Amino acid sequence: MTLALTFQITTYALALWLGLYLLARDPRKPVLRLTGLGLIAYALGIGLNHLTVYALLPTLVNDLSGWLLFLPALCWFGAAVYLLPEAHRLREQLTGVALYGLPVLAILLLLLALNQSLVASAVYTIAVGIIACLMLVALLVVTWSFRMARRKRLWGVLLVIDLFLTLSISLLLFPLDFIPRDVAVLAVGLDLFLLGLAIALLDAFDEGETLLPDMLQSAIRSGFAALVFGGQIALMMGIMGGISLPMVLLLYTTIAAALILQIFSGGLQSAVDRLAFTQQLRQARADLRTAAEVLPRMNPEVDFAALDDEQFAKLTRRALSHMNDLGRLSASPLTHLPLIDSRLAMRGESASTLERAAELKAVLTESIVRLKPRGKGDYGTSDEWRHYNALYFPYVQGIKLLSRDGYVDDADGKAVLEWFRASVPERTLHNWQNAAARIIARDLRDQITAG
Repeated sequence: MTLALTFQITTYALALWLGLYLLARDPRKPVLRLTGLGLIAYALGIGLNHLTVYALLPTLVNDLSGWLLFLPALCWFGAAVYLLPEAHRLREQLTGVALYGLPVLAILLLLLALNQSLVASAVYTIAVGIIACLMLVALLVVTWSFRMARRKRLWGVLLVIDLFLTLSISLLLFPLDFIPRDVAVLAVGLDLFLLGLAIALLDAFDEGETLLPDMLQSAIRSGFAALVFGGQIALMMGIMGGISLPMVLLLYTTIAAALILQIFSGGLQSAVDRLAFTQQLRQARADLRTAAEVLPRMNPEVDFAALDDEQFAKLTRRALSHMNDLGRLSASPLTHLPLIDSRLAMRGESASTLERAAELKAVLTESIVRLKPRGKGDYGTSDEWRHYNALYFPYVQGIKLLSRDGYVDDADGKAVLEWFRASVPERTLHNWQNAAARIIARDLRDQITAG
């Protein structure tokens, strides 16, 4: 295998690994999901670009490659929108553009890429101009976030990377004769890789977790798997003394399969467990597996006394959102609160990861129950019930307030659910939950002080 192909395969594998890692970290988070998809699109783009030399239909493959290399710009715009605070008015407006406008633009670019007669048309020029405008908007969003952020250094790094990414993607959108296209593609890949690292670090900071052990473990396991399986094909290519389309394509797909199996091994194991075990055993194995997966992310050295109220409230909000997932809750830094240690010691329980998570869930449940108005019955829909209802039903009962799938036996509880679904917008519910989380955070602080 030639040195050039080795470099191309390495670039492809690194971009694909980081994209899959960000997706697996928490696919429910739009920032991680979109940044990861952008990296995956780039990896597939450069993979197809490398296959152009060997493909039977080089024009079609090259067109698809060019389309995939434009997708990271669209994905990054969507991710940047979700970097804005939830309460920011601009975020709500741009979210609609990201949800509905980006898929339409992506399909339009695909149709243009597959029709060479339209590439030089005004429609293509307008589409490229829209992408450039979206990149500039993303840059402005990150700039605003940098100015408002407390952690200036991390946001400053993200801003610099975003600036370089905007410049490198501009070289693809508006190519210059004296800069080869391969150089521009490589520059985009480097910027995307650094951007993915910065986003992962920012997410770890928001979650109160540590990043390096978990990312390093994923990189070593994935790299070893890719080397073992892909190396066999590379060895055969060297022995056979030739590089052909089937062998190169097999090398790319084998590396992708090895990375997917390693990074999503937990989800694949859960799928196997559903076929082999009962519900109770599946749940127990899932909790243990999730706890083992999140253990490298735990940061037991968080100085709670040094955290300001906003940071502590953010950690509390994250813990509340994970109350129905004991495995994810076990990664919360709040499991190492002195309050948790004292309660476990008082009951003579071991301070294991899952025991800490279960105790934190109990503490949070008690705090939520204290939000309930006294002497007013079990349920209510007046203003004084908003914080209790906003936390009790989704996090203690496990019921999605705004979903029709939720169900309670009590007639008064049904009335509350119907009222929420008919009268409370999703944005209002999120605001109530954030406000309630701040109250819970103050309650935890008071308990720590009292202890």
